Amino acid sequence: MLGFSLPKLIVLALIIAAIWYGFKFFSRAQGMSKPEKPGDDTDTVMPDAVDMVKCATCGDFVAAKGATSCGKNGCPYPGN
Repeated sequence: MLGFSLPKLIVLALIIAAIWYGFKFFSRAQGMSKPEKPGDDTDTVMPDAVDMVKCATCGDFVAAKGATSCGKNGCPYPGN
């Protein structure tokens, strides 16, 4: 009924190999078709670094520019 003969297994292996290599070929061609623009590296862009300073009152690290008060008495940074 559903016998596994050698010719059937060979044809099945050829079909699987054709699908596998076809997929690799088309995915590689699709990756090469996207033209890369200079400066178009949005997937590797890292956010700008921010200098941090330690708050003398609470000990937390806050941004050096634009830091706001932690709410504790004697905090050196301005309130909101």
